[in-house]
Amino acid sequence: MAGRGVAMPLLVMKFGGTSVANLERIANAAQKIRKEVERGYDVIVIVSAMSGKTNELVGWVEDTSKLYDAREYDAVVASGENITAGLMALRLQEMGVPARSWQGWQVPINTTSAHGSARFVSIPRDNLDAKFGEGFKVAVVAGFQGISHEGRITTLGRGGSDTTAVAFAAAFGAERCDIYTDVDGVYTTDPRVSDKARKLHRIAFEEMLELASLGAKVLQTRSVELAMRYKVRLRVLSSFEETDANSGTLVCDEEEIMESKVVSGIAFSREEAKITLFTIEDCPGVASAIFGALAAAGVNVDMIVQNISEKDYDEAHPGAVTDMTFSCPINQVERAKKAMEDAMDKGLVRYDELIIDTDVAKVSVVGIGMRSHAGVAARMFSALATEGVNIKVISTSEIKISVLIDRKYMELAVQALHDAFELEKV
Repeated sequence: MAGRGVAMPLLVMKFGGTSVANLERIANAAQKIRKEVERGYDVIVIVSAMSGKTNELVGWVEDTSKLYDAREYDAVVASGENITAGLMALRLQEMGVPARSWQGWQVPINTTSAHGSARFVSIPRDNLDAKFGEGFKVAVVAGFQGISHEGRITTLGRGGSDTTAVAFAAAFGAERCDIYTDVDGVYTTDPRVSDKARKLHRIAFEEMLELASLGAKVLQTRSVELAMRYKVRLRVLSSFEETDANSGTLVCDEEEIMESKVVSGIAFSREEAKITLFTIEDCPGVASAIFGALAAAGVNVDMIVQNISEKDYDEAHPGAVTDMTFSCPINQVERAKKAMEDAMDKGLVRYDELIIDTDVAKVSVVGIGMRSHAGVAARMFSALATEGVNIKVISTSEIKISVLIDRKYMELAVQALHDAFELEKV
């Protein structure tokens, strides 16, 4: 690649917390890195903090200061990745691999100033390119962190190391970005829920993005968004198995997939809540007032349904009225409730009752093949009906259908849909 002296192919490798949980696992990851160097690659390695370390650091901050300064929070929490990066570089050096570690500010990884949820601004290549030009084969970069224009350390939020890896692959034009984790690829659904789950050899960016946003935990949503935007080929691999060119799951452009099944996977999320506002005015601006207030409160609304209210007209409601239902993460329920109560107090919206159901789950079918095949919804709803699963809310996009159901039926629904779309078959 231009700027790195000799035109060697470049690979980005990311190792998550379980992959570097102790010195033995760091040594195991270093062996995988050395193999890629021996194959002729220059390698940028992105590392997470050792498993459990970030939670420990967060706990220390909260025990020290309940109303902590977010800038100091980032300074403390980012140190977990710094430790891993230094230990990984030392291990590689002991193995005879020319390597050095890089903290976010040394690269520099330039980000916004939103501490705890910063976003990338730029990743200049000059410093790393210069080191590769000097003969270093591996740059071990602390993930999850960067530096703001004020010169303060920032962090990217949970799962930020995945996003760091994709950003480096895009910035340096890497041949591929390998994400090493504790699973050996992306499955048609969670193998812990269905023993018929099958590992996918390839999956399109759009499908992976939907699965990640709908509850699949393999990749962080922002990392998939970034990969799709910059066409970065991702490969999800296990840190604990021997791997080769055919290992894991390749997340790639739709054009690289010869023939797609109608449905590629079943995603689910247990941590959902359903909120309904009863008897609101059915007039322009009401939806804007409701969801504007929720957005201002930082509530992530997902599924939305508006129904004709049972109270069409009476003296208390001199005009058309409606009911509004939406879903949100269960840990944002209190925030959503307060936002609605405040909107009511300010006269922005009027409703008779607010009902919260925290005993629901979201189940989704995802597949780019749905674009060109009819009958997916009918097949899905028929499978659920056969098992006696009632649907509370439905939402759709071009490549997914999601339903909100009682949480106690979630695993039954996942298994029924996996069977209905025959996802165990290649």
